[in-house]
Amino acid sequence: MRKVKLTRPFDIDAIVILPDHLHCIWQLPENDSDYSGRWREIKKSVSKHITHKKNSRNERDVWQRRFWEHVIRDDQDWRNHMDYIHYNPVKHGYVKSPIDWQWSSFKTAVSKGLYDEYWGSVEPSGIVNMNFE
Repeated sequence: MRKVKLTRPFDIDAIVILPDHLHCIWQLPENDSDYSGRWREIKKSVSKHITHKKNSRNERDVWQRRFWEHVIRDDQDWRNHMDYIHYNPVKHGYVKSPIDWQWSSFKTAVSKGLYDEYWGSVEPSGIVNMNFE
């Protein structure tokens, strides 16, 4: 991601990396909505550095073919998605609290005052019906 950000800038508000998927919130420069191009470059860069079997299309079978994007509508929508991302390791049973998941931006969010370090012991009410798996 760092390599792609040098040529195709974006900011990461939140990210969580799980064994079989990831979630993130990006902010792109004004008048730029090319999420697909950035993901394509990230996938190409990562794929060059891993050894993995290829599928019937001669592609490395490590990435989903698609991704789902959602344009954040307002502050509450942003907060709900932040919560969804940071709670995801708990939802999947990997940890009991978001602070325990190493591959997440949760600790950074705590340091910025966006969360209490003990947040997430129960599912936040704003994400109960959200499912982006």
